[in-house]
Amino acid sequence: MHFENPIKRRKSRKIWVGDVPVGGDAPISIQTMTNTDTLDVDATVAQIQRAQDAGADIVRVSVPSMEAADAFGKIRQQVNIPLVTDIHFDYRIALKVADLGADCLRINPGNIGRDDRVRAVVDAARHNGIPIRIGVNAGSLEKELQKKYGEPTPAALVESAMRHIDILDKLDFQDFKLSLKASDIFMTVAAYRQIASQIEQPLHLGITEAGGLRGGTVKSSIGLGLLLWDGIGDTIRVSLAADPIEEVKVGWDMLKSLKLRSRGINFIACPSCSRQNFDVIKTMNELETRVEDIRTNMDVSVIGCVVNGPGEAKETDVGLAGGQPNLIYIDGKPATKLGNDNLVDELEALIRQRAAELDEQRKDMIATDASAE
Repeated sequence: MHFENPIKRRKSRKIWVGDVPVGGDAPISIQTMTNTDTLDVDATVAQIQRAQDAGADIVRVSVPSMEAADAFGKIRQQVNIPLVTDIHFDYRIALKVADLGADCLRINPGNIGRDDRVRAVVDAARHNGIPIRIGVNAGSLEKELQKKYGEPTPAALVESAMRHIDILDKLDFQDFKLSLKASDIFMTVAAYRQIASQIEQPLHLGITEAGGLRGGTVKSSIGLGLLLWDGIGDTIRVSLAADPIEEVKVGWDMLKSLKLRSRGINFIACPSCSRQNFDVIKTMNELETRVEDIRTNMDVSVIGCVVNGPGEAKETDVGLAGGQPNLIYIDGKPATKLGNDNLVDELEALIRQRAAELDEQRKDMIATDASAE
């Protein structure tokens, strides 16, 4: 049974990060950030390409020095995914990377320095036709705001953001997006909810410094899930102390679970119990790894017994219901039976065959629609 997605997204201004639209009616984009030394061009390029293969729409690269800016120029020439440059304090770095092909400048106008330096950065962004991302973080609030509020609060984050926005308003620059991040879920959610009705620009979501792979995934899923359910958020980054590729995978799983985007296989699998007729956990671990390359939007169910197996299988493109032997459903209908000896191999082959059929069907639909026009 399929329910209509109840999420109504906040209306926001559309900007472009390279060829990726952010905001407006654009799909929510997924970002990650490299954790290699930017000066190591080969390693950074390799990581960016892995992130792109995993499904990243945008990648952010830290550029802490003029030497790193030179390295960024070489990186830019070797990859084709939109790149955001992360810059603090030194406005000259922003000017340089803007000319070297950055697709967005991540800065805080307030920490760039004098008005003429901020104006120079904004002029460079305007000249190169690229947006700015204002990034407010609870861990780096302005000293006067720390004094005023005593500690980071949602109101402090919003006030900091509005200060930066005022600077861009005075320079008549509206092509920006905004993030308001904290490691605390409640603070982050409250801050985004407050700012969402005050500005029209797109919002970049994230729970900063969320933690390791497991804990950070849980915190990010709760915090970002609450906001996405509210319709808030135009692009996301899941911040994990882990391989950036894991950030991309979690981001995709998050958006797929809320039916906000679809890509690859959506698995439905039971946690297994003594009723299972095959090793569900081992099967899923092997299967997920093997079919990561499949980009076809499809549902696959892997259920260990006949209690829920047939019911779930009837709702999926490929379904496995444990039995003696195990029963395979294709497009909701019983198709064949499999033993346990080569279960993963045979199931993978059936999934790939069904993915190819779905791809062909969708190509035919697109061709039919085009000819009808």
